[in-house]
Amino acid sequence: MQMKTGVEQSVYAILILNMLPDRAVLPGEAISQQLGTSPTYFQKLLRKLVRADLITSVAGVKGGFRLKKKPEEIRVYDVYLAIEGQQSLYSPSGILDDMLELEKEDACCLLTDLMDEAESTWKTVLKRETIASLYEETTSRFPEKVESLKEWIQEKACK
Repeated sequence: MQMKTGVEQSVYAILILNMLPDRAVLPGEAISQQLGTSPTYFQKLLRKLVRADLITSVAGVKGGFRLKKKPEEIRVYDVYLAIEGQQSLYSPSGILDDMLELEKEDACCLLTDLMDEAESTWKTVLKRETIASLYEETTSRFPEKVESLKEWIQEKACK
């Protein structure tokens, strides 16, 4: 399984927005620059996050983005769903059926149950972690770096 970098970029973008002062917004270009992403691609990610009601967009010269929900309410899984969608990670292609020359009524995939269990476990872990828990972990591990990032955010924020 290879998760797209858009999920990672989106989680960290929301983590940055979590550090904004009340009522402030951060331009998408500033977040994109901080993350080292393509501004065009990143705008698509931001639109997906807005559609998922995780962040809100404020139009205008002093516009930008901010969280729509509290960081405790935004689970990493929510971000994953916003970017990747609901599709299952595994989709059987019928290789075993072809190898054994099975009829449609006998079709099976030995991997389906195993993959479903693995995906369920993976989703449980992503549902457990929130933006708030990631922020706490980051702050406890790298307090000086987080303070430096907060200063950058203060400089770039529009109020």
